[in-house]
Amino acid sequence: MPKETRDIDSISDLYRSLLSEVGEDNEREGLVGTPSRAARAIDFLTQGYHQTLDEVVNGALFSSDISEIVIVKDIELYSLCEHHILPFLGNCHVGYLPSGKVLGLSKVARIVDMFARRLQIQEQLTQQIAKAIESATGAMGVGVIIEAQHLCMSMRGVEKQHSVMKTSVLLGSFRDDHATRSEFLQLIK
Repeated sequence: MPKETRDIDSISDLYRSLLSEVGEDNEREGLVGTPSRAARAIDFLTQGYHQTLDEVVNGALFSSDISEIVIVKDIELYSLCEHHILPFLGNCHVGYLPSGKVLGLSKVARIVDMFARRLQIQEQLTQQIAKAIESATGAMGVGVIIEAQHLCMSMRGVEKQHSVMKTSVLLGSFRDDHATRSEFLQLIK
Protein backbone atom coordinates (compact mmCIF):
# COMPACT_ATOMS: atom_id res chain seq x y z
CA MET A 1 0.00 0.00 0.00
CA PRO A 2 1.56 3.36 -0.99
CA LYS A 3 2.40 5.64 1.92
CA GLU A 4 -0.04 8.31 0.71
CA THR A 5 -2.99 5.97 1.21
CA ARG A 6 -2.06 4.67 4.67
CA ASP A 7 -4.69 5.63 7.17
CA ILE A 8 -3.19 6.33 10.60
CA ASP A 9 -6.70 6.82 12.02
CA SER A 10 -7.70 3.29 10.95
CA ILE A 11 -4.52 1.85 12.44
CA SER A 12 -5.25 3.81 15.65
CA ASP A 13 -8.73 2.29 15.79
CA LEU A 14 -7.18 -1.18 15.52
CA TYR A 15 -4.85 -0.45 18.43
CA ARG A 16 -7.79 0.90 20.43
CA SER A 17 -9.65 -2.39 19.83
CA LEU A 18 -6.56 -4.40 20.73
CA LEU A 19 -6.17 -2.54 24.03
CA SER A 20 -9.81 -3.20 24.86
CA GLU A 21 -9.45 -6.90 24.00
CA VAL A 22 -6.50 -7.32 26.40
CA GLY A 23 -8.58 -5.76 29.18
CA GLU A 24 -7.38 -2.16 29.17
CA ASP A 25 -9.42 1.01 29.52
CA ASN A 26 -8.74 3.27 26.55
CA GLU A 27 -9.94 6.23 28.61
CA ARG A 28 -7.30 5.71 31.30
CA GLU A 29 -5.06 8.79 31.44
CA GLY A 30 -1.89 6.98 30.35
CA LEU A 31 -3.63 5.31 27.39
CA VAL A 32 -5.69 8.13 25.91
CA GLY A 33 -3.09 8.93 23.20
CA THR A 34 -1.56 5.45 22.99
CA PRO A 35 -3.49 4.16 19.94
CA SER A 36 -2.38 7.16 17.87
CA ARG A 37 1.23 6.93 19.10
CA ALA A 38 1.33 3.19 18.43
CA ALA A 39 -0.10 3.73 14.93
CA ARG A 40 2.60 6.27 14.11
CA ALA A 41 5.24 3.95 15.59
CA ILE A 42 4.17 0.94 13.50
CA ASP A 43 4.02 3.19 10.45
CA PHE A 44 7.65 4.19 11.07
CA LEU A 45 8.78 0.64 11.89
CA THR A 46 7.32 -0.69 8.63
CA GLN A 47 8.24 2.17 6.32
CA GLY A 48 10.55 -0.15 4.38
CA TYR A 49 7.53 -1.48 2.52
CA HIS A 50 7.19 1.93 0.88
CA GLN A 51 10.80 2.35 -0.26
CA THR A 52 12.59 1.06 -3.33
CA LEU A 53 16.28 0.40 -3.84
CA ASP A 54 16.47 3.15 -6.48
CA GLU A 55 14.91 5.69 -4.09
CA VAL A 56 17.27 4.73 -1.27
CA VAL A 57 20.44 4.77 -3.42
CA ASN A 58 19.26 8.03 -5.03
CA GLY A 59 22.10 8.11 -7.56
CA ALA A 60 24.87 7.85 -4.94
CA LEU A 61 27.00 5.48 -7.04
CA PHE A 62 30.42 6.78 -7.94
CA SER A 63 32.97 5.60 -10.49
CA SER A 64 36.04 4.17 -8.83
CA ASP A 65 39.02 2.04 -9.67
CA ILE A 66 39.12 0.65 -6.11
CA SER A 67 39.83 -3.07 -6.20
CA GLU A 68 39.88 -3.81 -2.48
CA ILE A 69 37.05 -4.78 -0.14
CA VAL A 70 34.84 -1.98 1.18
CA ILE A 71 33.30 -2.71 4.59
CA VAL A 72 30.71 -0.91 6.68
CA LYS A 73 30.73 -2.55 10.07
CA ASP A 74 28.45 -2.39 13.12
CA ILE A 75 25.42 -0.86 11.42
CA GLU A 76 22.73 -0.76 14.12
CA LEU A 77 19.74 -2.82 13.14
CA TYR A 78 16.17 -2.80 14.45
CA SER A 79 13.46 -4.96 12.93
CA LEU A 80 10.25 -6.78 13.80
CA CYS A 81 9.91 -10.56 13.79
CA GLU A 82 7.23 -11.59 11.32
CA HIS A 83 6.07 -14.42 13.58
CA HIS A 84 5.29 -12.40 16.74
CA ILE A 85 5.73 -8.76 15.68
CA LEU A 86 8.31 -8.35 18.43
CA PRO A 87 11.63 -6.53 17.92
CA PHE A 88 14.96 -8.02 17.09
CA LEU A 89 18.02 -5.84 17.23
CA GLY A 90 21.70 -6.06 16.66
CA ASN A 91 24.43 -5.20 14.19
CA CYS A 92 24.90 -5.72 10.49
CA HIS A 93 28.28 -5.91 8.75
CA VAL A 94 28.34 -5.32 4.99
CA GLY A 95 31.28 -5.78 2.67
CA TYR A 96 31.61 -5.67 -1.09
CA LEU A 97 34.32 -5.90 -3.71
CA PRO A 98 33.71 -3.02 -6.14
CA SER A 99 33.62 -3.48 -9.88
CA GLY A 100 34.01 0.09 -11.13
CA LYS A 101 31.45 1.68 -8.77
CA VAL A 102 31.31 2.47 -5.06
CA LEU A 103 28.18 3.25 -3.09
CA GLY A 104 27.82 6.34 -0.92
CA LEU A 105 28.56 5.35 2.68
CA SER A 106 25.22 6.32 4.19
CA LYS A 107 23.40 4.39 1.46
CA VAL A 108 24.69 1.09 2.83
CA ALA A 109 23.03 1.83 6.19
CA ARG A 110 19.88 3.05 4.42
CA ILE A 111 19.65 -0.22 2.48
CA VAL A 112 19.92 -2.13 5.77
CA ASP A 113 17.13 0.03 7.23
CA MET A 114 14.89 -0.33 4.18
CA PHE A 115 14.74 -4.10 4.61
CA ALA A 116 14.85 -4.08 8.43
CA ARG A 117 11.78 -1.84 8.54
CA ARG A 118 9.53 -4.64 7.37
CA LEU A 119 8.21 -7.71 9.16
CA GLN A 120 11.14 -10.09 8.81
CA ILE A 121 13.02 -13.19 9.66
CA GLN A 122 16.73 -12.59 10.08
CA GLU A 123 17.75 -15.15 7.47
CA GLN A 124 15.68 -13.41 4.79
CA LEU A 125 16.81 -9.95 5.89
CA THR A 126 20.46 -10.94 5.48
CA GLN A 127 19.81 -12.23 1.98
CA GLN A 128 17.78 -9.19 0.91
CA ILE A 129 20.53 -6.79 2.01
CA ALA A 130 23.24 -8.78 0.19
CA LYS A 131 21.27 -9.01 -3.04
CA ALA A 132 20.41 -5.30 -2.92
CA ILE A 133 24.06 -4.30 -2.44
CA GLU A 134 25.02 -6.60 -5.31
CA SER A 135 22.27 -5.19 -7.53
CA ALA A 136 23.02 -1.55 -6.71
CA THR A 137 26.80 -1.75 -7.12
CA GLY A 138 27.40 -4.57 -9.58
CA ALA A 139 30.06 -5.72 -7.10
CA MET A 140 32.21 -8.76 -7.81
CA GLY A 141 31.33 -10.05 -4.37
CA VAL A 142 29.18 -9.18 -1.37
CA GLY A 143 29.18 -10.35 2.23
CA VAL A 144 26.55 -9.57 4.87
CA ILE A 145 26.59 -10.79 8.45
CA ILE A 146 23.91 -9.97 11.01
CA GLU A 147 24.17 -10.62 14.75
CA ALA A 148 20.91 -9.98 16.58
CA GLN A 149 18.97 -10.64 19.75
CA HIS A 150 15.32 -11.56 19.30
CA LEU A 151 12.82 -10.42 21.92
CA CYS A 152 10.41 -13.14 20.76
CA MET A 153 12.94 -15.57 22.24
CA SER A 154 14.04 -13.60 25.30
CA MET A 155 10.82 -12.08 26.67
CA ARG A 156 8.44 -14.96 25.85
CA GLY A 157 8.68 -18.57 24.76
CA VAL A 158 11.96 -20.12 25.98
CA GLU A 159 12.97 -16.84 27.68
CA LYS A 160 16.70 -17.06 26.87
CA GLN A 161 18.05 -13.62 27.68
CA HIS A 162 21.53 -13.71 26.17
CA SER A 163 21.16 -15.71 22.98
CA VAL A 164 22.38 -14.14 19.75
CA MET A 165 21.52 -15.31 16.26
CA LYS A 166 24.16 -14.91 13.54
CA THR A 167 23.37 -15.17 9.86
CA SER A 168 25.56 -14.66 6.82
CA VAL A 169 25.15 -14.43 3.08
CA LEU A 170 28.17 -14.50 0.79
CA LEU A 171 27.75 -13.78 -2.92
CA GLY A 172 30.16 -13.85 -5.87
CA SER A 173 33.84 -13.76 -4.95
CA PHE A 174 32.98 -13.70 -1.24
CA ARG A 175 31.49 -17.14 -1.72
CA ASP A 176 33.74 -18.57 -4.42
CA ASP A 177 37.19 -17.22 -3.51
CA HIS A 178 38.60 -18.52 -0.23
CA ALA A 179 41.10 -15.64 0.15
CA THR A 180 38.42 -12.95 -0.38
CA ARG A 181 36.05 -14.68 2.04
CA SER A 182 38.82 -15.03 4.66
CA GLU A 183 39.83 -11.38 4.31
CA PHE A 184 36.23 -10.23 4.75
CA LEU A 185 35.69 -12.41 7.82
CA GLN A 186 38.98 -11.25 9.34
CA LEU A 187 38.18 -7.56 8.75
CA ILE A 188 34.81 -7.70 10.50
CA LYS A 189 36.20 -9.35 13.66
